[in-house]
Amino acid sequence: MNEKDYSLALDVGTTKVCAILGAQTSENIDGFEIIGVGSHPSYGLKKGSVVNIDKTVRSIRCAIEEAKMMAGVSEVRSATLGIAGNHIYCFNSSGVVAVKGEEITASDVERVIEAAKAVLIPTDREVLHVIPQEFRVDSTSGVKDPVGMCGSRLEAHVHIVTGKTPLIQNLIKCVEASGIEARDIVLQPIASSRSVLTSEEKDLGVVLVDIGGGTTDLAVWKDGSLAHSQIIPVGGNHFTNDLAVALKIPHNEAERIKVNHGCVLPEQVNQSAHITVNGLSNTKQREVKVGQVAEVLGARAEELFTIVQDILKEKNLFELINGGYIITGGGALIKGLPELAEYVLEKPAKIGYPKPFGSMTNVMQNPKFSTVLGLLLESRVVPKQKNNNSNKQNSNTEQDIFGRFSDSIRSVFREIF
Repeated sequence: MNEKDYSLALDVGTTKVCAILGAQTSENIDGFEIIGVGSHPSYGLKKGSVVNIDKTVRSIRCAIEEAKMMAGVSEVRSATLGIAGNHIYCFNSSGVVAVKGEEITASDVERVIEAAKAVLIPTDREVLHVIPQEFRVDSTSGVKDPVGMCGSRLEAHVHIVTGKTPLIQNLIKCVEASGIEARDIVLQPIASSRSVLTSEEKDLGVVLVDIGGGTTDLAVWKDGSLAHSQIIPVGGNHFTNDLAVALKIPHNEAERIKVNHGCVLPEQVNQSAHITVNGLSNTKQREVKVGQVAEVLGARAEELFTIVQDILKEKNLFELINGGYIITGGGALIKGLPELAEYVLEKPAKIGYPKPFGSMTNVMQNPKFSTVLGLLLESRVVPKQKNNNSNKQNSNTEQDIFGRFSDSIRSVFREIF
């Protein structure tokens, strides 16, 4: 099998770097067979942004080499890369054009997308994605693919994702220093949505809450389109830090307690139960109530869900979430999170697991792999987007529209000031 038949997905997170190598195949419905997985602790990022290039490069190299060793592959040249961080800013925009011919063509759709993304942004930012939400043909709204329809006026509503250019370049620099070309960059909540959510959930209206190590990523879906996305600078590390401070224990010990004994609902734990914790160096072990751990974690979780609620109300989306909330990411496995989310957000909530594909093992079907698995699925869209120009008019699905206009990197607009 040639190198070009492999796809590498790379999730460079605050707590871990995960790499998945997939072999393209026509036998699987999703087009991939997972052949290699690598994971390594991440030491060079803070809240999704690179703060130490050398440490980040070493973590990326270790994860990639582990995946290549498992797959028996000697060389992989490019990867689909996930990005998050509190520098990400997303907003909605719209554009209108007149239709030149009797019916709408792919060229008309491209023109209206260009019109919708012709907005002023600061010179230190660049566009990562321009994602169509819906089209309006004359007075007909809610159109997903207008190609072939008759009309004289075409309007597009799009979701635009931007990031700070220096921070994006720092991440790309780290990947390239590892010997890998960043072929495409995908916003992490979009990738997680790809691997976790079903089309029915997106149509009904759901919020994906991806709790990572340094950030929590939101993706709000309604009527099958991405209505809003946002990065919240609160993640699993904040839960761990709260425990470390409250119990006066090292960070590693706090992480162990969170993973093994963590719960966000004090009423779900035995209030009389105790656990043994290791204190700071040269101090004795001591007993801590399990209920105390739950109180600390519960306070942080309630704060996080309150932030989510405030964002949705500010964007006038809170009442549109008919399908509830789906919690995923490595921080989603703390006991009691769905129940607390239902109480705070007043809608159903559940843990979101990646949908199985490509001989995925049970180990991979874990919320902490949601993003990297979604990146692997997204990597399949990129070649189609580049090589399908001659067949654009024959594309009749929302996925084709998404792939065609999810422009990835390096689109910088004019100065705002």
